[in-house]
Amino acid sequence: MQRWIRYTILAAVLAALVIFRPDRALQVASGMAAHTVCSAAFVSKLDPQEAFVETVQPMASVAGPFLRYSIDQDASTVETSIAGIFSAKAAYHPGYGCRQEYADSIALPTPSTQSEPLAEDPVFETANAELRAALDHIFTELKDEIPRHIKAVVIVKDGRIVAEKYAAGIGPETPLPSFSIAKSVTNALVGILVRQGKLNVNAPAVDAWRNANDPRATITLDNLIRMASGLAFEENGSGFDPVSRMLYLENDMAAYAQTGTLATPPGSTFDYTSANTLIVAGIVKRAIGGGQAGYVRFAQDELFVPAGMRRVTLEFDGAGTQVASTAILAPARDWARFGQLFLNGGIAADGKRILPEGWVAYSKTSTADSSYGAGFWTNDSEDEFAERRIKAGMPHDTFFASGNRGQRIYIIPSERMVVVRLGMTHRPPDFDIAADLRLLREAIAALKGGTPAVSAPLR
Repeated sequence: MQRWIRYTILAAVLAALVIFRPDRALQVASGMAAHTVCSAAFVSKLDPQEAFVETVQPMASVAGPFLRYSIDQDASTVETSIAGIFSAKAAYHPGYGCRQEYADSIALPTPSTQSEPLAEDPVFETANAELRAALDHIFTELKDEIPRHIKAVVIVKDGRIVAEKYAAGIGPETPLPSFSIAKSVTNALVGILVRQGKLNVNAPAVDAWRNANDPRATITLDNLIRMASGLAFEENGSGFDPVSRMLYLENDMAAYAQTGTLATPPGSTFDYTSANTLIVAGIVKRAIGGGQAGYVRFAQDELFVPAGMRRVTLEFDGAGTQVASTAILAPARDWARFGQLFLNGGIAADGKRILPEGWVAYSKTSTADSSYGAGFWTNDSEDEFAERRIKAGMPHDTFFASGNRGQRIYIIPSERMVVVRLGMTHRPPDFDIAADLRLLREAIAALKGGTPAVSAPLR
């Protein structure tokens, strides 16, 4: 009997190893570490050890203490490993940021646009005591609480900077990671292509699915942008989930995302997964043409430059698809300029229309009883989370871009305000949104009299 029990236990352990693949989760952690440290060191030009401690180790969970990394400054590479076994390598490519390197990664072309060196703008110091207090509140770390690690806050009223604050070593021109704010940028690129007549959000999305026998044939671009495709592609950040594998184990992320099977009818259910956005990225890439260089040139010419965004880095996978779910870096002021574009209904400061008429309304209209629209979170539904935000003082008409660890761009039409908050806040599931809500309440109250006489231009 004892031998039978031992064999049963051994069989169960082996089955668990096959099903849950802890080796895969450890490889995911190593890949995440390589890419994160590479972007911090070579794109943001920040202390890699600080990024490793504040971002990598908490995200890697139990694997964090066992991760090791090394940087080759001359080759612009970062290599990581866990116990010397689960290794990964990321490399910096000028014009394209960092990417993980695989045996079958394609060569990156010479960037079509080169970033010009920019003078560091001085930080705008507000004279408004209430705004200074609001900034101090969100930057203050409280004893016995998990740190917020706030990196930057910018408050804009009527298109002008009325207050901003940065962590040590960070300034108005420091590119910072977006995480899922990138999904909102992808929304804007789709909108531009819709305006140009190159995409239709209501058309079937993926040519490979256009088969009478494929239940995914009716999935539209709109379904994908709204996280209502019905694809079974779980995202929980554990390292075991398919999205973790997509982001840190797959050379061609979009192709892997397209292998998802249908779980619910398209358009019927909201299910947040970055796989949807990688599929959209592949569609956008084909609509633009010209590979990675064409993608960067299009984004610069059609979105970033008209919106006044001066220092944006788009990162790509090994197959040349922009990692549109999570991998864009830009300074806080650039993120504020992006928010201002949506506050202005898709029209740039010079009056040029960037997004099609009605696109902003489309973007902030909720999906399938959730509080998510098309690339933005919104308060226009009866979703419990939206109701909580409104009860906590967030204006009803607010919509916002949001990313992991508390990257957020709040757009408040009724107050003519945009508020950017960037940090590395490891407080799931909402990454301390309560502190953000306090910031919004205090900033709105401080600006009830209108834009302060002393402010700074956003452009």
